[in-house]
Parts: sequence; structure tokens; C-alpha cells
Amino acid sequence: MQLINFKVYCFVNEFNLTELSQLSKNINIIYRNYKDPSNFKTISKLKEYCKKNGHKLYISNNFKLSIKFNLNGVYIPSFNKKINFVQNYSLPKNFNIIGSAHNRAEIHLKIRQRCNKIFLSPAFKIKKSKNFLGITRFNFMTLNHKVNFIALGGINEKNYKMINLLNSNGFATIGWAKKNGLRKT
Repeated sequence: MQLINFKVYCFVNEFNLTELSQLSKNINIIYRNYKDPSNFKTISKLKEYCKKNGHKLYISNNFKLSIKFNLNGVYIPSFNKKINFVQNYSLPKNFNIIGSAHNRAEIHLKIRQRCNKIFLSPAFKIKKSKNFLGITRFNFMTLNHKVNFIALGGINEKNYKMINLLNSNGFATIGWAKKNGLRKT
């Protein structure tokens, strides 16, 4: 793992200033709200907050809004199986496409969707699923691919140091980053 390129991502579904102020400066934010995905007011607030505080902002599953608001990129969840939707847009120069995958077939799909980074999950044991990758399977699944992989799922204060054993360029979290802000890391 290269610490220079090590990235940390946090998922948010609303503009909550108390939660956002907990996050350290190097954490990238992904806005993911499937109940109200095109809430322009929330996206505007998040963009302004991220610009002021040095965070990168990505929006989930919406190229059009991401380009319209001039965000850093878009996050494509694993349930999005469309391949040709990327071709419909002229992307800005430093625009990143991040995808999420759970198995080898989804990894290949995300590569075909032109993702620069792929969240591979669940890396560690989580409550809502009996299946998780673990260190060996995670590293095996990332072999022979020219994209950066990000560990997602089950990352907490107990297994945080195990990320160093993964073939990963960072990690993503939902609850843990909001709880402690990851200022210790």
C-alpha cells in the first residue's frame, strides 16, 4: 500500500454540519441518497462546504448532476449494470469515476464502465451479511487489474490496521468516519 496515494472516502446521505465537521480534511465525501437523489439544495450546500474545507465531492449514480455541479466525479453502485451511459457525456478533465463491486464479474463490469477506482466489499465481516472477502480473497480478486481498489465494508477501530495487508489504495466507510472523524488515523 502506498501511503502517498492512500484515499479515504465517507458516504453521506444528507447535509449534516455536525457530522461533516467531524471529518478530517483528507476525507473524500460521496453523497448517496436514493430517496431524494437530485436534491439540488443539499448538493449545493455540500459542494460549498467541501470547497471551503478541502474535501473532494462525488455524487452517487448521476453523471448529469455531477457534471452540472462541476463535482470531482461520480460513484457508480454495484447495482448499476449499464455499460454505455458513460459515452453519453463529455467528461471534464479531472473527472473520476468510482465503482463498487462484490465479485470478479462486477469488477470486470466496472472496468468496462471506465471506473478509475473500484470499491471492493465487504472487505471484513459485517452484521448484514455472512459473506466477506477477508485479506486473502481481497488481494486475490485485485490481482492483474490496472485500476485502484478501495476497501469497503466492516472497517472499524479493531481491524483498521489490517488495511495495510490489503492490496488497496484506501478505504471507504459509512458509520465509523462519522463517529470518530478518523482524526487519529
